Amino acid sequence: MSIDSGVLPGKSSRLDGLLDWMQMLSGAGLILFMWAHMLLVASVIVSPDWMNAIAHFFEATGMAQVGGPLIFLLFLTHFFLAARKLPFRLEGQKTIWSHAKMMRHGDTWLWIVQAVSAMIILLMGSIHMWVVLTDLPITAAKSAARIQGGFWFVFYMILLPLTELHVGIGFYRIGVKWGFITDDRRGMFKKRENFLTLAFIVIGFAALLRFMFLSIAQ
Repeated sequence: MSIDSGVLPGKSSRLDGLLDWMQMLSGAGLILFMWAHMLLVASVIVSPDWMNAIAHFFEATGMAQVGGPLIFLLFLTHFFLAARKLPFRLEGQKTIWSHAKMMRHGDTWLWIVQAVSAMIILLMGSIHMWVVLTDLPITAAKSAARIQGGFWFVFYMILLPLTELHVGIGFYRIGVKWGFITDDRRGMFKKRENFLTLAFIVIGFAALLRFMFLSIAQ
C-alpha cells in the first residue's frame, strides 16, 4: 500500500488530535480574554476614571504593550487552526448548506453561524486591534472621540454582537466536543449560554452609548 503524503495514518490522527487540542485551548483562552475585556471596557459605565485607572495599570506594567500583540497572535493562530475545517470552495459551502437544511439540526446551524461570523471577526477584529494598539495609551476620552466620529459606532455595533455570539457558541461547542456538556444537559446549558451572551451584548451596547455621550474633556 502506498501513501502519497508520506505520513502514516496513526501519525496523521495524532497530529489532528494535537491540532484539535490547540484549537480548543486557544479558543478557551480567547473566550476568557473577551469576557474580561468586555468587563474592563464596561467599567466606563460606572466611571471614566475607573476605565482610565485600569488602562493605566495594564500599560504601566507593560501588559498592554506585550499582552496586546500576544493576544493578536493567539487570535490569528486560533483562526488558522479552525480554518482547517472550513469549506472555502463554493462546492463545499453548498454541500454544508444543503445538509444543514436537510438535517435541521440545531448544532449544525450553530457551527455555520460560528464559521460565518469568524470570517467577519477576522477582518473587523484585526482592524480594531491594530487601531487600539497603535494608538496607546488607552483612555476613556480617546475611545469616546473615536466612537463619536460616527463610523466606529456603527463598526462596533456590528462587531460587538457578532463577537459575543461567536464566543458563546464556541464556549458551548467546546463543552460538547470535549464531554463537559452531556446530551441530557444541552438544553439547559444552551439557555444559560444564551442568557450570558445576551447579557454581554447588553453590557457592550451600554458601554458604546456611554462613550457616545461622554464629554471629550474627560
